[in-house]
Amino acid sequence: MTTRLPPLPHHLARPAARAAARLAALTPAPPAWAAFAPGRVNLIGEHTDYNLGLVLPFAIDLACVALAAPLPKGQGTHWALASDDLGRADLVDPTTFIEPDPASRGHWSAYVRGVLRHFQDLHAALPHGIAVAFASSVPLGAGLSSSASLEAAAATLLESIAGITLDPRAKANACRNAEHDFAGVPCGIMDQTVSVMARAGHALLIDCRDESTRHVPMPPPDLASILVINTRVKHALADGAYAERRQACRRAAQRLGLQDLRAAEAAAQNTAESGGPLAFLERRRTALDPDAYRAAHHVIAENLRVADAARALAQGDLVTLGRLMNQSHDSLRDDFRVSCTELDTAVDAARDCPGVLGARMTGGGFGGCAIALLQPHAATHAPEAIKARFLDAFGSPCETFTVHASDGARSFDPSSVPALPG
Repeated sequence: MTTRLPPLPHHLARPAARAAARLAALTPAPPAWAAFAPGRVNLIGEHTDYNLGLVLPFAIDLACVALAAPLPKGQGTHWALASDDLGRADLVDPTTFIEPDPASRGHWSAYVRGVLRHFQDLHAALPHGIAVAFASSVPLGAGLSSSASLEAAAATLLESIAGITLDPRAKANACRNAEHDFAGVPCGIMDQTVSVMARAGHALLIDCRDESTRHVPMPPPDLASILVINTRVKHALADGAYAERRQACRRAAQRLGLQDLRAAEAAAQNTAESGGPLAFLERRRTALDPDAYRAAHHVIAENLRVADAARALAQGDLVTLGRLMNQSHDSLRDDFRVSCTELDTAVDAARDCPGVLGARMTGGGFGGCAIALLQPHAATHAPEAIKARFLDAFGSPCETFTVHASDGARSFDPSSVPALPG
């Protein structure tokens, strides 16, 4: 018996309509398969995922929508890929193994090609002659995981087309591998995991060492909300600076005699030293160069903060959660040094607003977004106060919007896709 798919969530009507319009430019056939996958906000746990630490993200109600339909007969075996946000890609032939192409690493289609290759490796039954169109409501380059939502939407769509269901962790790993091997981005597992495995109304505590997960209830809207502040800037030094920070983390672990910085917790217990992993680090500080020490201090302390934040969230202790968010940003600014003037201004402006319990940058840094934890009464005045202060400081506006903890990637009934309003 065929299981009836749920309809498209109402909040995704516009990106779905844009994807449908793009699909109609490729084929006269109506959508036959449909899926979406969300972006994410990371509540706390920055630059810990690739150090095999803890993270606490949640999926947001902004997502990438993917639609597919057969191409007209006689157009060969290829698949035609197009994005309403990023343009049309070259044709892909699923009958031959898709290989990474260094020349296409900066192109959005590289992420999709990598996911397609995983399904080829599974010997999935992929039909010939398919048009695929994407459209997203996740802001591009804002640190809200637009790339992971694209990968997860593609993987979920391919599950429907091939008639198979992947294990969620295997699906997240396939998406991460696509980003590594085809897009050339050495990301951690956080973004893909939460895009695939999120639950509405919950954050997802992820242990990046063993990839175990636990859903943690988010506060209801009558107690608190999360405001995103998009600075709309991205500084050019980011890529090189990220590589330097990762090297500093590896150097610190090596000098401390650890496989990775997450292992500082076990090492502190095994040596029976008092004070925990931060004291373990302090006793060995002279073995580290200043950059390695700062990186290690941030990562080790951030893991402790994530564990504390998950407990606070589960207990409804929003004051403690806000305090931990503030500490996280200060550490990212002062120890890990991945913040920037625009992010600091947004965070300071938020913290100065009555009813804001905490604020921090989210994502890799050097631009992108900050988030703030708001009590209900702050929602009426904080966004405008933050935007006014940002505009006064830089002469250009930032963007603010509230996000809600949403479900992870899903297939949906393609007949529920609306037409794009004129």
